[in-house]
Order: sequence, then structure tokens, then C-alpha cells
Amino acid sequence: MNDRSGIAKIPKHVPMNQFEVADNCLQIAGQPLVDIAMQLGDTPFYAYDRTLMRTQVEHLRATLPAEIHLHYAMKANPMPEVVQYLAGITDGLDVASAGELEVALKAGASPANISFAGPGKSDTDLQAAVDSGVIINMESNGEMLRIAALAERNSVRPRVAIRVNPDFELKSAGMKMGSGAKPFGVDAECVPAMLESLKELPLEFMGFHIFSGSQNLREQAIIEAQTKTFELAFRLAQFAPSPVRWLNIGGGLGVPYFPGERRLDLAAIGANLFPLIETAREKLPEAEIVMELGRYLTAEAGIYVCEVVDRKVSRGEVFLITNGGLHHHLAASGNFGQVIRKNYPLCLGNRISADEMEMVNVVGPLCTPLDVLGNRVNLPRAGPGDLIVVFQSGAYGFTASPKDFLSHPHPSEVLL
Repeated sequence: MNDRSGIAKIPKHVPMNQFEVADNCLQIAGQPLVDIAMQLGDTPFYAYDRTLMRTQVEHLRATLPAEIHLHYAMKANPMPEVVQYLAGITDGLDVASAGELEVALKAGASPANISFAGPGKSDTDLQAAVDSGVIINMESNGEMLRIAALAERNSVRPRVAIRVNPDFELKSAGMKMGSGAKPFGVDAECVPAMLESLKELPLEFMGFHIFSGSQNLREQAIIEAQTKTFELAFRLAQFAPSPVRWLNIGGGLGVPYFPGERRLDLAAIGANLFPLIETAREKLPEAEIVMELGRYLTAEAGIYVCEVVDRKVSRGEVFLITNGGLHHHLAASGNFGQVIRKNYPLCLGNRISADEMEMVNVVGPLCTPLDVLGNRVNLPRAGPGDLIVVFQSGAYGFTASPKDFLSHPHPSEVLL
């Protein structure tokens, strides 16, 4: 399995291959997992590999048109060190609260390259957005009027865009954010009237945010949605009070989590975007085109690590009980969007391969049957002290989880 340096890729029985293995131990950013655990002093923890994030950004830049500005959607992983790193290698950030905005600004991101979205912005959120000068993606006519009132009171002219609920969907999306009745954005057919009202308000119109769905692994579905996104933007631009200077086409690029899923082939998506960008140069000559990505930049770069504290057999089934679970990683437990529960890819990080393998259930310490990280997974024989690794954990992990449930300690996070 190993090459001359003792470094190898993860063996075939482990479903993820972005990390290396040395001396039968998982390596993160060139460091053995057991060493990282010792340095942190305790488990559980999240570890993120910045090199893998950079690789994703570089792959996008090499495949997509150069005119595409890559923005990082902080909701995927708002760890300040991650935000600061991605702010330095992308073209901007997208935030969804005043708290995220504060992190973004502290990370050194320019307000000129930050946009603020969210269907229920509080007065505090809007005031922070107005004060900082970021682009505010307006989600309703009522929100537009609230922003205008703040503008008049503060004698400023906020930059605004309209988030559009499109009249099409991103087919096969893991989470549909557009088409039909949605709390997100302004229905496409209502946008012309909103643009007409905007003309009379002290707001600086920038453009549109059109986001139809996320976590999609079908290139053709993404191509179709992106084509329709540009077509819709071209139509709506005819009603705009001034030239469109900013168009956020959303993201939607998925990552594989479960057996049978494969990584997206960006080549076809990029090939379709080139002529769309050419048309945009003609019809929206002043527009900056933004692709907003969160999960795609961080998910595969992160792992969640917890420790086996007990091993027990119940009526013929082996249970590895760990000190981590759904309170730290709700998504991996299957309680964050899954209809039918599936296992996130797992491995035994300190002992990747073994002659003796067994079928086990990996569960957490909480007093609920929902606290499951792995149901009937094949791992080397394990016991107390061994390290369970959950892959694809760089997005929607810790901050998307009920971390105070049952008052267990919080996990640590480290960017390597």
C-alpha cells in the first residue's frame, strides 16, 4: 500500500481518498492524526486542511471562465481562521447575519466584496449591513422599505440587489432554494414592480442574486439551471433603474457523501459558462459575475474526530460508543436534511487497515437513539482510545449542530 516514503492513499475499503496514509495512520496536512490529537490535548475535534481548500479554488479557476468571481459562503464554515484563509484566495464573501459580517470584516475582507443574504434580517442585521457598506440582497418589498428607512435616517445610500426566487428549479438538488412558493427572495414575476418602486428610494441598485438550489452532483442539471439563471437576469435587467453591475448566479456544486456518488466533473459546467459569459458581456456589460460557493470549498477538506470510550455487544451487534455525536455533527447523524439516513464515510483514523475487520455501530454519548454516526459500518476491530474519523466534515458541521444539547463539552477546531 505504501510507496518508498511510507506515504499512501487511503485503501479501497475507505470511501474517501483526498487524504494520505502513512504507517497505517491518517495524515492531515502532512501530520499524523494521532499527533494532531496529542497536540490538541483532547477529543473530539474538527481538523481542516487548507491545502485541500486551495486545491478546490485552483481547480475552479482553471476550469471556469476568468470573469467568474468566486465568493465563499461563510454559512458553510464560519470558523474565523477558515474565513480569513478563504478571503485571501477567493474574490469575496457572502454572509447571512451580523455575526458573520463581523467575522468577515475582522478577516480583512473588503466591504466592497461582501454580500449579505437571508430572508429574515433583523434591524440589527440591516443596520450593520448599511453601516459597513456591503451589498444587501433584498428578500422582499418590505425589507427594501426597511433598508430605505435606514438610509434616510443615516443619510447614506446603501448598495442593494434583489434576491430572485426563480421560476425554475435546480433539478436533483439536495436542497431546493428556488421555484414554487419559497421564503427566499422575491418571486421572479414580482421583480419588475419592485424595481419600479426602487427608482424612488435612496438605494444604489447593483443587480440580482439568483440562487435555485444546493448540493447537486448532476452536471447537466447545473448547466440547465445556470443557463436559465442568465436568461432570467437578462430579462429582468430590462426593468432595472440603472445598469446591472452585479450578478450572483449562486452555486449549487455538490460534493459526494454516500456510496455511488462521484465528484462533479467541472469541465462540462465550465464549457457551458463560456458562451453565457460572452452573452453577458453584451447584455450586461458592467456586471461582475459572482459564483457563490460554500460546501464545495470546505466540505472535503474537513474531518471530525472523536474517540471510542466504550465497546459493547448487544444481542450480537457491536457498538462503539464515542465521546462525539449529533451534538457536534448533526449532519453526520442523518438529522440535517436526510430523508432516509445514510452513513457519512468513516474510518478508524489511527489504524486504517487491519487483518481483522468487523461490522459495527458507531454511536455517541447522548441519551437518544438518534445519536448515530455509523450504522453497520465495516472497520478494523476497535476499542477504547481508538479514533473515529468522519470525512466530508468541513461544511455544515459544528456550527450547524445543537452543541449545547445535554451540556457535553464542545469540540475544538484547527486549521492546518
